[in-house]
Amino acid sequence: MINNETNPEDKLHSQQVYVCDDALAERQLACLEVLYDFNHTRPSEIAKRAELMQQLFAEIGEGCYIEPPLHANWGKHTHLGRNVYVNFNLTLVDDTHIYIGSNVMIGPNVTIATAGHPIDPLLRQQVTQFNIPVTIGNNVWIGASCVILPGVSIGDNTVIGAGSIVTKDIPSNVVAMGNPCRVSREINDYDKKYYHKGRKYL
Repeated sequence: MINNETNPEDKLHSQQVYVCDDALAERQLACLEVLYDFNHTRPSEIAKRAELMQQLFAEIGEGCYIEPPLHANWGKHTHLGRNVYVNFNLTLVDDTHIYIGSNVMIGPNVTIATAGHPIDPLLRQQVTQFNIPVTIGNNVWIGASCVILPGVSIGDNTVIGAGSIVTKDIPSNVVAMGNPCRVSREINDYDKKYYHKGRKYL
């Protein structure tokens, strides 16, 4: 069944399949205008970027920093906690809600996608899609070039290795990596002594 809600934006959050129509595309223009301004700020215009992020996102805590360029479908469906650091070229396919906790680090070239499309080719011809929220916990580190797919939750303190494709939920306090992303091990006392491939803290 295809969702035929009369309010175009109600379709976005229903988690049901709907038709992407011109009314939705028109409403996205406000986000794209703010993104244009954000991505064309000069490196020294930190205060201006912070002001534009307040306009763009549903919520943004203190101490957040996002390196341009940033890409988003809506912006207003993304929620950020405090002290979130984002390296360049984050893509937010936020057709429904993306929740990012506090003290999160996101490496370059990461994609967080809430939207998917039916496998059935006839439905895809009708320009249909569905959206399922993504949740990222507190103190998570997402490595470079990761892709996080619709409906995924990542628990607190977890590290997602670079290049991972996260298709299923990942629990708290683990290191996970790969395509598809799987838990490699728990974070433990070893990580208090060594920081990278047997290299000890001084």
